Order: sequence, then C-alpha cells, then structure tokens
Amino acid sequence: MLALALILGLLLTACAAFRPEQPQAPAGTLRWSLEGVSDMTRLDPARPSGNQENIPLYLIFGGLVRLNDRLEVVGDGAERWTVSDDGTVYTFSLRPNLKYGDGTPVVAQHFADALARTLAPATGTEFALTFLQNVIGAREVREGKASSLAGARALDERTLEIRLDSPRGYFVSQLTYAITYLAPPGAIEAAGAAWLDRAFGTGPFRVVDHEPGQRLALEGNPHYWAGPPGVERVEFRFFPNTDAAFSAYQAGEVDVMGSVQAGVPALRLAETVNRPDFQTISAPVARYIGFNNTQPPFDNLYVRQAFAQAVDKERLVARALTDSATPAWRILPAGFAGTREPVTPLAFDPVGARAALGLAGYVSGAELPPVTLTYESGDTDLGRVAEELRRFWRESLGVDVALDPVPRQTLIDRLDALIVNPRAPDAMQMYLSVWGADYPDPQNFLSLQLHSASPYNNGRWQHPRFDELVEEADRMSGQGEQAERFRLYRDAEQIAINDVGWLPLYNPLVTLAIRPTVRGLTPTVSPQGIVAVDWTQVRIVEGQ
Repeated sequence: MLALALILGLLLTACAAFRPEQPQAPAGTLRWSLEGVSDMTRLDPARPSGNQENIPLYLIFGGLVRLNDRLEVVGDGAERWTVSDDGTVYTFSLRPNLKYGDGTPVVAQHFADALARTLAPATGTEFALTFLQNVIGAREVREGKASSLAGARALDERTLEIRLDSPRGYFVSQLTYAITYLAPPGAIEAAGAAWLDRAFGTGPFRVVDHEPGQRLALEGNPHYWAGPPGVERVEFRFFPNTDAAFSAYQAGEVDVMGSVQAGVPALRLAETVNRPDFQTISAPVARYIGFNNTQPPFDNLYVRQAFAQAVDKERLVARALTDSATPAWRILPAGFAGTREPVTPLAFDPVGARAALGLAGYVSGAELPPVTLTYESGDTDLGRVAEELRRFWRESLGVDVALDPVPRQTLIDRLDALIVNPRAPDAMQMYLSVWGADYPDPQNFLSLQLHSASPYNNGRWQHPRFDELVEEADRMSGQGEQAERFRLYRDAEQIAINDVGWLPLYNPLVTLAIRPTVRGLTPTVSPQGIVAVDWTQVRIVEGQ
C-alpha cells in the first residue's frame, strides 16, 4: 500500500508539472489614437463613416468573415462556408458559441435581419445598396417595398444562406467590411443616444465609457467567441491631426498611433529613424485628383490630359512628401489584387501637356476659365502637395490654379453635393481626394468609384466601354475565373487612365507606431491597418 501511495504521489506530481498553462487574466489599458477625429457621433456597423471612425467598429462588432494579416478571408462569426457551383449561393455555418457582448446567443436569422436593416430606408444609405445590390431582394428592401431580404434566410439556428442574382467573385471579400457586421437586434434604436456609452456586438470589446470630444473606452467582451481579449481595456483618444497624435505618442500618452490613411507626418519621419516601434507599410490607398466632368474646362478630355501630363509625380513625392509615398502610375494601389496585369501610365510630358491643351482649343493656359483645386486643410502634407501641383501647372501650362483648403467635413459635404448637382454654380471643379480599399478586390476601386451609375463617381466621369468591361468582370465568379476577371479590370483601368477618369498621384507609405510593450498587434496593408490576428493573445508587457 505504501508503494502504491508513493507511485500515485509521483503520478500526481508529474501531472501537475505537465498541466497546460492557464490563460493570463486580461490586464492593462491599450491607448490608441484616432487622428482627425473630434468625436464619435455613432457606433453602428450599418452606417460606417471614415477610415479612422471605423476602427472602433472592428473591435466592437463582428461579421460572418474577416481579413487576417495576410489579407485572406477567414471565419469570424461563421466557422466555415460553401459556395454553389454557379457562384450564386453562399451557405455559412455559425460558431456554436457565438454570443453578443451581453451574453445573448446569436442565431442565423440575426444576420439576415442585420443585412435587411443595413438596406432599409430608415437606416441604410445609397452605399448600402451599391454594396449589397446583388443579394436577391436588396433593391426592394431599399425602396421600402419589403422589410425582409429575400436573398438571405436562416436554414436553421446556425446556418445562413445568402443568394445572389449573379456570380460575384468579390462577394465574400465584401463581407469583411463593417457594413455587413452584426448589431444586437433592436438595441441601437432602443438605446438612442445612450448607445454611444454602451455599444456592443460580437466583437472582442464593448463600450464602457464615452467622454465626448476626448475618448472612447472599451472593455474586453467576456462572451467573445475566441475567449476574453488579452488586454482589459482599449481607450481610443481623439486628436485633430496626425501631428498631434504623433506628439502624444512621443510623450508616452498613447501606445498605438496611425492607420492606412493617417500615418506619421512626412516632416517628422526623421524622428522615427532606427526606432523598431515604427513600421512603414505601403497602404492600399490612392491619393488622386478628381475632376468635375460636367462643367468647363474639365468636361474636355484634352484639358484633363493636359493637367495629368503636367504633373511630375516623382518630383511631387520627393519634394512635397520627402519620399514618404510612391508615385501612382495606375488607379489600383501598388501591390493590390489585379496589379500583376500591367498598364501604360499617362506619363509626365510637359510638351505633350501643352499640345493637349492646344487640342482643347486653348493657345495657352491663360485662356482657360478660372480653375480652383479644393483639398482638406487639416493635413499639412496635403497643403504641400497642393502647392507643388500648382507649381507644375503654372510651369508646364501657364495656368495659375487657385487653392481652396477646407475642413475635412466640408470637403466630404462638397463631394456629396457634387454627386447631387455637379452643374451647380458653386460645385467643385477639381479636388484632391483619397480612396482606401474597403476590401481587397479591383471592383472596390474601379466599379465602385468610376462606373457611370455608381453613386460614388463624384466627378461624373463616364465611358461606355469602361462600364461594359467592369460589368462583365463584376459578374464573374471567383472560382476558376480570377485571371480573366483581372484582365477585364486591367482593360477597364487602362481606359480610365487614358481618359483621366482620375488623375492618380501617389500611394502613401504609411508609418505606424506600436509601443514595444504591446504584443500581438500587426501593421498590415488591410483597410483596417493595425490588426490583431488573435485578440486573446494581445498583451501589454510592462517594463519593456
């Protein structure tokens, strides 16, 4: 008996020695800057806003799928999915432990209802319809003719079916964007303004406090399907611009700074040299000049070509941005899906620019009507870009372009007004704008931004052959047809380059900061910028 007791004691000791390590309790507050944001006015995945304002949405809410750090679509609320042979039926199997931040279980019908809510007239926008228009019944919901979405139905509590009217090779990528994410049924409407103080979804965090104009504080969601996050809290702090946010990071006031549309200001990059906490990525973002194609002088193709050929993009990047960007030779960002198909850029050519102006009927730039470039005033980098562009146009064309810097929200409002009435006397003529990928597919840039019927074609550029090509590419399934899809998009992009649907200028090289004490966050070229592959493994390690 004594020998048996000794053996049992040894076995128990060995089991204790090899017992799996227990997960650490969440600890610490992760302080994260939001640049160019004065406050959060809403937290509703059905109504996303700008890139910066959307960052908290991805931590609070979740969808069927998400992007990982390699831009691959992986399961989120859905653990797996299948696609029919004809590419029109998607069937998602939900995780068995999927719950909201208050512990309420999620069922498949909630996803169907959330998509309908996103489209409904009382909630949704034209963007929602553009985004989901190929789901059967989307237009009927948007027009108020139906309250439920015919193409989305629950087969049982854990199985959701989504049916499209035609194959769409980019559809599952679209589902990674916040507009398709899940909010608790009826919770936002019931809470009203108080929702900002207690918003929750199926994401890794939920709101615990909102201090208007200062910060948005989140706490770990104990019901998160992957397990509790490895940090106790995330505190988003609001800053008027990137310079203020960078100063706060340097002063130790925030732990994470920057996104794909808001990195370290170009004039302060010298302060980041040889600092391992700063990482530079090529953002899936295009800075470009848009033209009002409905009014003189930019309703004339040759004038647009003249302005395009007068811009020396290499000199622009070197002088205005101290090489913190790469020249954009095409509309799709460098390295983006589809960019292996080559295009011919509209190169810098001052002689060709003056010849194009002559073809438009102007002996010199002085004969043009007054021309104004509108751009965002809060970004010092953009101010230098605008000054450099004005210099190019004066040197090559003899055109003295007036500069019109306006606050960010004013620019957004005027872009919206341009869609409604581009022929208004006060409509913008030419504007310096930006587009960042919502999801990694050429459709998100070409079809969404430049198709003549798109509500996001601010400048109202149109070309029938371009429309035909992107429509054909959009209808193709991603299953075995990707190479042909990308060739069609390439042909359409070449038309838009030649016709100057946009004048792409540069793709930012964005420098982001993650303090060395933070583990588990990764800078990526995804639309979300800095991501956690697994929030349960994110840690704040003191004393590092």
